[in-house]
Amino acid sequence: MAEFTKELVHIQTENPPAQNYRACAEALARIIRGTGLHATIEKIPVPKHLRAAASSASGGASRTEPRYLVRATLGSGKRALYFHGHYDVVPASRPGQFQPRERNGNIFGRGAADMKGGLVTMLYAVRALKDLCIALAGRIELVFVPDEETGGERGTAALFESGALAPGAIGMLTAEPTGGAIWNASRGAITLRVTAKGKTAHVGLSFRGINAFEKMLVAARALEKEKQRISARKTKFRIEPAAARRSILLLGGRSEGGTNFNAVPAESSFTIDRRINPEENLSVEKNRLLGILQRLRRGGIELETEILQEGNSVAVEETQPLARALAGSIREITRRAPRFEMCPGLLETRFYARQKIPALAFGPGLLSVSHGPNEFVSLCEMEHCGAAYALTAARLLHKDESS
Repeated sequence: MAEFTKELVHIQTENPPAQNYRACAEALARIIRGTGLHATIEKIPVPKHLRAAASSASGGASRTEPRYLVRATLGSGKRALYFHGHYDVVPASRPGQFQPRERNGNIFGRGAADMKGGLVTMLYAVRALKDLCIALAGRIELVFVPDEETGGERGTAALFESGALAPGAIGMLTAEPTGGAIWNASRGAITLRVTAKGKTAHVGLSFRGINAFEKMLVAARALEKEKQRISARKTKFRIEPAAARRSILLLGGRSEGGTNFNAVPAESSFTIDRRINPEENLSVEKNRLLGILQRLRRGGIELETEILQEGNSVAVEETQPLARALAGSIREITRRAPRFEMCPGLLETRFYARQKIPALAFGPGLLSVSHGPNEFVSLCEMEHCGAAYALTAARLLHKDESS
């Protein structure tokens, strides 16, 4: 497990810009085949609405770079349990993060926790079931995708659009770094880029220009009032610390504009990242943000709006069969009852939820170190997680040999 995790970490699948996907897909397929399973690499189709935009947009090369699905199956039959994960990682935050190292039972490196260690964990769960000749009344589908870190539009979303993933499965598990918890809920999201338009001019003749930065500030101040209203809301789902229960509006996660200090900026942009608790409605919150921006346009501010991502919130009851089976398996393996919590971010479970497929996250690693300079995953946690996945699958897909 350690060697495979280090091999995958070494492949620099940074996203953006969506690179080295083919090399990682081939490595994953080879590792899977080494366990005796048949693995396939499939090119993920570009969604129709992205084809024209990808070729004309700036950064089009990364948008049109091929994406690959790696999949393998253990067992057969209509009943399917998905083990789902992503192999893309966020960009490195310091040099050397793609040179994995092992220390004190941990693997350090970019993507070790989020979530290449999780991919190896799920693979070994399937390998354990195969090596033990566990009879399954159904099948386990390993599904490894790219582009989770940028919203999944060229990954899991495209797969569901194309019908490559079967509806009606009994469940999905994903090995995100949950720190020992089961994430049975996650926030939804609507993320926008807003660009204020102006007119450039030399600083000495600034009166001839229209300052897009100043227009952007007017828009940001209007949205700050909305942020105060939103921050008063709290979810009923368990999440620590208590401050994390508040609904979220982040302004200016990315902002840019202008060409130089001595020129009036003709364009100035900033992002709006609205994270929606399960009790809130995505359409209502999206329309409220767009309504604020529309009122600003009517007031004379020229604004362009681009939707970067959107996704519904997800919630699975703790009494649901998949949740009960996973919790029981974790308790049996670790001798500790797991806690159910809401993920503070967005999860790919949302794509399965659209198909009425219950989906949960449980995996090795800590969210607090993921995306950071000292990302790592514990080999002991990987072993426990893999065993819990295998036991959960055996329970849910149990085949009565006497029948």
